[in-house]
Amino acid sequence: MLKLNKGYFKRIDIYLILPMVILIGIGILAISSATSYSGESGIVSKQITFFVIGLLLMVFVMNIDYHWLGEWYIGIYIITVTVLLAVLLIGASKGGATRWIDLGFIQLQPSEFAKIAIILCTSKLIAKHNNNMNSVISIGSIGLFQFIPFILINLQPNLSTSLVVIIILIVQMFVSNLDIKCILSVAIIGILSLVLVLGYIIRNPNQKIIEDYQRNRIVTQFEGGDTQGDYYQTSRSIDAIGSGGLYGKGLYQGAISQLNYLPEAHNDFVVAIIGEEFGFIGICSLISVILILITRGIWVAYTAQDDFGKFIVAGYIGMIATQSFINMGVVTSILPNTGLPLPFVSYGGSSLWANMIGMGLVLNVSMKREETMF
Repeated sequence: MLKLNKGYFKRIDIYLILPMVILIGIGILAISSATSYSGESGIVSKQITFFVIGLLLMVFVMNIDYHWLGEWYIGIYIITVTVLLAVLLIGASKGGATRWIDLGFIQLQPSEFAKIAIILCTSKLIAKHNNNMNSVISIGSIGLFQFIPFILINLQPNLSTSLVVIIILIVQMFVSNLDIKCILSVAIIGILSLVLVLGYIIRNPNQKIIEDYQRNRIVTQFEGGDTQGDYYQTSRSIDAIGSGGLYGKGLYQGAISQLNYLPEAHNDFVVAIIGEEFGFIGICSLISVILILITRGIWVAYTAQDDFGKFIVAGYIGMIATQSFINMGVVTSILPNTGLPLPFVSYGGSSLWANMIGMGLVLNVSMKREETMF
C-alpha cells in the first residue's frame, strides 16, 4: 500500500509540482491584495495554512499505490454518496444553497472532494469495462454510476459543480475505447439538448428546472442586466481587468480591489485582481502556467502504464481545464456567474485541499510511469 522505497521521491514530476506551486503563490498574493483594504490578514494566513495541510495530503496520497485505492472504489463511492446525502439533510446553508458541513472550527464543502472521489471511482469502472466499452450495459452502468452524485450535487443546488462532474465523465469516456461514432452522436445530442433546455429556461420565468437565481444569471448573460443587481460583480470585474492595461497598476495598487468595489474578490473573482494589478501580461502569464500544467498532465495520461491511471489523470486534468475556463469566462462576462473557483488560485480550504489530493493521484500515476521506464 504505502511505498517509500529508496529513490521513490526522485521520480516526482517537477513539471507538475512547479506550475501548481506557482499558481498557489499567485493566488496568495492576489488574496493578500484583495483583503488588504480591510486589514483581514487572517484570510491570507488561513490560505497559507490550507496550502501546508494540502501539501501533506498530497504527499500522503501520492505515496499510496493508486491500484490499491482502486480496489476500494465501491467503498469510496458509497462514502462519497453518503456524505453528499448528509449535506442535503444536515448541511449548513448560505445564500440559498446548502453545500457545507459545519465542523465548528471549519466549514467543508464535500462536493469539492466528491469530484476527486468520482474521478478515482469512475476511472476504475471505465477501466473494468474498457475492452467492451461500446456495449449498452457498459455505457449504461457507467452513466448511472455518475448520475447519482450528479443529482445529489445539483440538489444543493450547485449547478456549476454538477456540470463539471458530467464534463469529467465526458473526458474520461473520450480517452476510452468508446467508438468515435458514439462520441459524436452523444455530443450532437448533448449540444442540441443544451440549446433546447437553455431556450426553455430563458423563455419561461416559472420554469422548475433550476433555481430562480440561477435562471436570473443566465438571462442576464444573454439579455444584459442591472450593474447594481445580478450583473454587479461581473461588471466590476470587467472594469478591474480593463483598468489594468498592459502592465497593471502594481501589487496593492488596484483601486477597484483596494476600495472594495468588487466584493469577495478573493474567492471566484480573484482573476480580476490579477488583471487590475498585473495587467494583460499578468493574465497571460497566469494562463500560461495553467496551460503548462494541463499540457504536462496530458503527457502523463498519454504515457500512463495502464488504463486506470490514464483515466485518473485525464479526469483530473479535464476538471482543472474546465474550471479554469469557466472561472475566467465568468470574470470576463463570456459565461454567466457560476460561483466556481479558479483551481489553486481562489481562496478556500476545501477547493485547495481537493485539488492537491487530486494532484497527489496524478503524481502517483506519474511516478508509476517512471517506475516502469527505468
